[in-house]
Amino acid sequence: MKTTTATLLFLALASVAVAAGPTPGAVEVRAVRANSPIAIDGVASESAWQSAPAVSGLRQQRPNEGADPTQRTEVRVLYDDQALYVAARMFDAHADSIVRTLARRDYGMRSDVFILFLDPQHDRRSGYFFGLSAAGTLYDGTMQNDIERSSTWDGVWEGRTRVDGEGWTAEFRIPFSQLRFARADVQEWGINFARSMGRGFEEIYLVYTPGNESGFVSRFPVLAGLEKVSPGSAIEIMPYGTSKAEFLQHDALDPFHDGSRLAETVGGDLRMPLGSRLTLNTTVNPDFGQVEVDPAVVNLSDVETFFPEKRPFFVEGNSIFNAGQQGASGYWSFDFPQPTFFYSRRIGRAPAGSLPDAAMFADVPNGTTILGAAKVSGKLGSAANFGTLHAVTARERADLLNGDLTRVDGFEVEPLTYYGVGRVLKEFPERRHGIGVISTLAARSFESRRLEDEFSRSALTTVVDGWHFLDAGKVWALSGWAGGTHVTGSPARIASIQQSSRHYFQRPDAKSYEVDPTATSMSGLGGRLWLNKEKGNWVSNSAIGFLSPGLEMNDLGYLSQADLIGGHIASGYRWTKPTRNVKNHSLVGAMFGSTNFDGDLVSAGAFTEAFWWYTNNWCLDLSGTYNPETVNPRRSRGGPLMLSRPGYSGYLFMDTDGSRVRYYYLNLYGGAQPAGDSWNWGVSPGITWKPASNLQFSLGPDFNRSRDDAYYFATLDDAAATATYGRRYLFTELEQTTLGATLRASVSFTPTMSLQFYGQPLIATGSYRNVKELARPRSLEFVGPGAGAWTYDPATHLFDPDGAGPADAYSRDFSFKSLRGNAVFRWEYRPGSTLFLVWTQERSDVEFNSDFNVGPSFRRLVSADADNIFLAKVTYFLNL
Repeated sequence: MKTTTATLLFLALASVAVAAGPTPGAVEVRAVRANSPIAIDGVASESAWQSAPAVSGLRQQRPNEGADPTQRTEVRVLYDDQALYVAARMFDAHADSIVRTLARRDYGMRSDVFILFLDPQHDRRSGYFFGLSAAGTLYDGTMQNDIERSSTWDGVWEGRTRVDGEGWTAEFRIPFSQLRFARADVQEWGINFARSMGRGFEEIYLVYTPGNESGFVSRFPVLAGLEKVSPGSAIEIMPYGTSKAEFLQHDALDPFHDGSRLAETVGGDLRMPLGSRLTLNTTVNPDFGQVEVDPAVVNLSDVETFFPEKRPFFVEGNSIFNAGQQGASGYWSFDFPQPTFFYSRRIGRAPAGSLPDAAMFADVPNGTTILGAAKVSGKLGSAANFGTLHAVTARERADLLNGDLTRVDGFEVEPLTYYGVGRVLKEFPERRHGIGVISTLAARSFESRRLEDEFSRSALTTVVDGWHFLDAGKVWALSGWAGGTHVTGSPARIASIQQSSRHYFQRPDAKSYEVDPTATSMSGLGGRLWLNKEKGNWVSNSAIGFLSPGLEMNDLGYLSQADLIGGHIASGYRWTKPTRNVKNHSLVGAMFGSTNFDGDLVSAGAFTEAFWWYTNNWCLDLSGTYNPETVNPRRSRGGPLMLSRPGYSGYLFMDTDGSRVRYYYLNLYGGAQPAGDSWNWGVSPGITWKPASNLQFSLGPDFNRSRDDAYYFATLDDAAATATYGRRYLFTELEQTTLGATLRASVSFTPTMSLQFYGQPLIATGSYRNVKELARPRSLEFVGPGAGAWTYDPATHLFDPDGAGPADAYSRDFSFKSLRGNAVFRWEYRPGSTLFLVWTQERSDVEFNSDFNVGPSFRRLVSADADNIFLAKVTYFLNL
């Protein structure tokens, strides 16, 4: 079950984007100054609450759009000099049926929930949300681009709930110091309320977004009555201390590791306002350890695996750095690899410098030390969003023991590096237009000449993005981005980038580029333009874009490939009025295609998808794709173009009612090229079980089988191979079988105390068979390998790199087993102050065969030696 907070708590927001102002009848919510102190206990018993007018005009957004809610809700708003107070009474004729699911903060589980939305800047585009479940779980986060939500921000505020015979109540205290807004004697904010009823998927709002329209924050009613309040100038300091004990596997002869290591660290974070619209976050000796481990993967492709950011400093408020897809509600990509302009996991990654061949043992830091980091975010004026982040990572060194037993200390493996990113986004009246810019820079200082050939000296990316509504009704939106990159370095470094899997400048049949071994810089351009229909039952989404061969941003961004010109045209229809059996459904179709800069058709296809949400809260999603014959510039890994046969693929997803004690889902997927013998298929069922209101277990296994009848193997120089430009390109047949699973368990003792477990077992096997040589470019025709080349013995499954030569034959088959997991105890012992206790374990095993035997593999995995890490971390929030 996908448990993102935004998905489960704000299901009604999933289809919204930019749109018109508030709906009629919800023009204003009035706040009243409290005449006495307010105790946050979940019961609005103070007399001051009776002086605030009750707001009760919430309407259904789902399942029956615009209808009266099945249960009444009343909301009142107070304030004083320090905070905003909100009290909500959720009447329920069946109070015994209220879903009181208890979970840790921001963890989405189906429950009765009340949400407060605020737009303190009143820019009709951004803001905050604060939520309370009937069990007292806190939810909070930020909103951007009128529709986008992020639960990564954790404010320091108070909330309590109480269940009684009439339903349930919720009380909020939101300190003004947690919000950014302009100083003025009289404030005017945007505000909205939502209530979600866990037992029926009923979502009600003070102002909702119609299912065939778009826009959310831009629709908010006005919050009036706030006078003589300010965000204040409080400085927040959060010192922390950590203690980490590592018990790791090691070689008995390794002089650097004895199997155990203890490390203690202290540091602190600071948050302070810069004026009334900007916030400074800085950190000293930061702890950037992440709580949840990355999943294990077996990546045999030429594309880097993308892992999401999980470190709190980079996660919190990271949406300010989103660029390229602003202003509209839909950004379909199909086969176009949309770049990530700022990929924060580049900062503090493991040292990437090479070690000498003579090194037998090495003591290399697990991650690059972040000496310091700071970011500023907020508003410049009333309509310009601003964010900037700067970080410096240390020069890292390794200690080595060579094979001749000589020791080398202080061997440089990572240069001193500066990382910076800046972002500005300006909006114009009524949000009809917007324009922004993002720029990133990585700059390094070297001591070692060797590292100058392995790292870029500097890397600059600058991108301009924006949007424009073409009509007065804001039905059609034109949006996009355009920008460039410039990388400098030694000739060896630039040549290695040119020949990397993102570029393949060494391709012998390329016409638009070639390797320049003398170049000390590399530049490229890119851009993408979308046309989206924002309102109505008919939907339309089209785009065209390009990535030039020299575009390179992987020092501080993420780009999987360049040299592409692509586009798509898509249209469809969505039925938003419920019928007897279906709440809503949709049907879309699309055509897409891409060429490289030489004009070769490298991808194309037709796509269709249908979706149904049934009245029993089950969902069904079906899609299919057909790909005609194209050419592939990447299959030969820098060699000539090869043929891609026609093929097809399909996908099915279905799930059950997520509010039930047991929730099930099923993924089925597969594809094939009928003219050849390449195929893949997989199945991913899953179950979530909630035996108690505070306890949840989930299991999601995944089984996949695939076969590639032309998997790249090796390249050999041979002047006689004139048909393939003086080189022989060898391929093999690869079959892979993968069985994995994701296991999660969580128990919440109180709204501020929880224990979570995550586990991921993985068994992956690969079987390599045969050796064959590409006969000619633009084909999938092969001949036997020539004299002196690799040979394969089908009886022993052994490969020999020089045929009858002296080199030994060996098997390339593999059976990889991995088990990763961790347990996290989290206790927010006072608002903003938290204790973490974390245990992480990893074990793995490799055999050089392709036998897929689950029982024996699992037994070997369980008996394998494990790496264990224990971590304790405590933070303390100070508001000065």
